[in-house]
Amino acid sequence: MTTPTTTTPAPGSDHLRFHRQHEHLSPPFGNDGFARRAEAFARMFGSPRFLLAQTCFVAVWIGLNLSGVVAFDVYPFILLNLAFSLQAAYAAPLILLAQTRQAERDRMHADADARHREALAQATAERQALAAQNSARLLDLLEQNTRLTEVTKKLSERIEALTLEMHHRMHYVPANARSQQQAGPPGVQQSGGTGADTSARQG
Repeated sequence: MTTPTTTTPAPGSDHLRFHRQHEHLSPPFGNDGFARRAEAFARMFGSPRFLLAQTCFVAVWIGLNLSGVVAFDVYPFILLNLAFSLQAAYAAPLILLAQTRQAERDRMHADADARHREALAQATAERQALAAQNSARLLDLLEQNTRLTEVTKKLSERIEALTLEMHHRMHYVPANARSQQQAGPPGVQQSGGTGADTSARQG
């Protein structure tokens, strides 16, 4: 049977990573056997079950001694006072020790919380800086796109003007060329004149 292995979460996904190093302070009295028994004993003092049991025990103690059933601790109940003093002598140090450990644990947790908030603030600042950098790049790209659009518009207008000029030149015919086209080719006129002269000479 294989024992499950515990894996430490990644620093970016573990929100309690700053508290891990203070886990030894979680038990109020330590991690050994005596500490566990002392913690159980101190927890028992503050439980409603202990208060109810102690109240019943004191009532039975006083009732038996006052009724005369037993007389081992008659009024003023010296043994009962001694038992309460012994209980207080052991309970007070345990409670003080638990409070001391709790104060140390609270201080360490406050320090871990402060470092966690500092890490969050640093991450937020980095994200804001990255967002500002991306915004600046986006504005630069928009400006470049605007300039390219203006250049493209000017080039389109220039190309259109050149195209119109080329069409105008291709369809434009000078006046002397039109008169030559209407009169016909020069060779035809000369040949016609030569035939007329020949017929005149023959006549």
